[in-house]
Amino acid sequence: MTRSDGRNRSAVRADSPLFGELLLKLGIVTPNQIEEALALQSLNGQRLGEALISLGYVTREQLQDALGEALGLHNPPPQGLTPVQPPLGELLVGLKYLTVAQLDEALALQRRTGRKLGEILVENGYCTYKQLYEGLGLQGRVSGRQEPPSRTPPEGLHRVMVVDDSPLACAFVQDGLVSLGYEVVVFQDPYEALEQVNKVQPAIVLSDLDMPGIDGMELCRRLKDGPTRAMPVIILTANDNETERVRGLRAGADDYVNKSASMDELAARIESVMRRTGETERMRKLFARYTSDAVVEEILKSPDSVVLTGENREVTTLFADIRNFTGLADSLPPEQTVGVLNQVLGGLSDAVLTCGGTLDKFLGDGLMAVFGAPVFRQDDALRALQSAKMMMAFMVELRQRAEAEWARTRQGRPLTLELGIGINTGVVVAGNIGGAMRAEYTCIGDAVNVAARLCAIAGPGEILVGERTVALLAGHESGFEELPPVRLKGKPHPVPLFRALW
Repeated sequence: MTRSDGRNRSAVRADSPLFGELLLKLGIVTPNQIEEALALQSLNGQRLGEALISLGYVTREQLQDALGEALGLHNPPPQGLTPVQPPLGELLVGLKYLTVAQLDEALALQRRTGRKLGEILVENGYCTYKQLYEGLGLQGRVSGRQEPPSRTPPEGLHRVMVVDDSPLACAFVQDGLVSLGYEVVVFQDPYEALEQVNKVQPAIVLSDLDMPGIDGMELCRRLKDGPTRAMPVIILTANDNETERVRGLRAGADDYVNKSASMDELAARIESVMRRTGETERMRKLFARYTSDAVVEEILKSPDSVVLTGENREVTTLFADIRNFTGLADSLPPEQTVGVLNQVLGGLSDAVLTCGGTLDKFLGDGLMAVFGAPVFRQDDALRALQSAKMMMAFMVELRQRAEAEWARTRQGRPLTLELGIGINTGVVVAGNIGGAMRAEYTCIGDAVNVAARLCAIAGPGEILVGERTVALLAGHESGFEELPPVRLKGKPHPVPLFRALW
């Protein structure tokens, strides 16, 4: 970075007479205010801009706008002429991130060593990476070399939240993304961004790394730990070392982009993250209806292991059916019938999800659950049996509570509902079954039919289990009573049958 001549240097410094004249010309200050600021400057050594700020006559934003005028930012050169790129050091002085003495010392060191001016400034503690980036960003905007092409963002991606405590950095990113077709909402206060994120509902968050109060890492953690955990976050930083990248990714960031990257690269990173996030959310919404959060997260860790179009796999299927419910429903008002059914099915569903199963579907006054799809575990058969025992225990507790309430009030009649369960293991076809209008993830096959028929013949409080399931549970402390083989519809020979002891 070479130093400019004295004429250009005086034209952009915020402590020069020309800068004061520019403020007067723009109507930002009055002659009397300039005189007061110059008098204060002579007493304490402040630059003219700092003196005007301390006297309350201007704001930092007004000075930056005036600096833009001085640099020709608001007055592009005639057509066919290339705009002049202002020196980085002069911009940092104009932004009040650097003193004239510090710039002179850094330039002298640059001439002796040949090193980059930015490296010298940061190494000597004269400015930060963030401030250096802002100077580079403004330099690019003035010269016109970072003007991004106009294009349309991906379908469905409209709103980006930018969080950066620097007004200039916010403006730079906002201008670039808006020109690419994005809607941009800017926050300079990370706390305010957290408060407003649910209201703004951005498609993605771009956060600066170094901010007062909470940094980009902490902002990312808070977004990922709450209801907004699915919202993608990209960390923007000028400190592009491996340690910081690892910290950002461990905090849950979806990507980590250096602030020196072009706007095209940033847009490409946004699109890439959004594609990945869109696929993840599609999987999450699909399986959240069927299975526990823990299983959903396991699916998302290795989405390639889940085949939605159909695959053969061994699963353990469980059918549960409420006994005596039809008679009870005939004696209750409709709303009370639905209330009782929801209470019972809710308890049965909790048992399935607690044991890591997939709730396939509700079947009137019963349900079907699968263990082994879409996530396979070595102990799927054991999980299915544990789920069945939890269901039975829930029904006992429910009856006891109902009987105690009936004994207290003597109203209605005690709850006499029982449960029959069938469990069977075998190879099935698992995948999304249905048409374009409605499809569901389910399992079909002979092993499923056998489980359903075992449930149909199970007595109240009885868990009937198929031969393959019992074989898989050999060595586990799960007792079974072998029953006489039973003939099932569609099976040419009697099927071995076992009763689980619970």
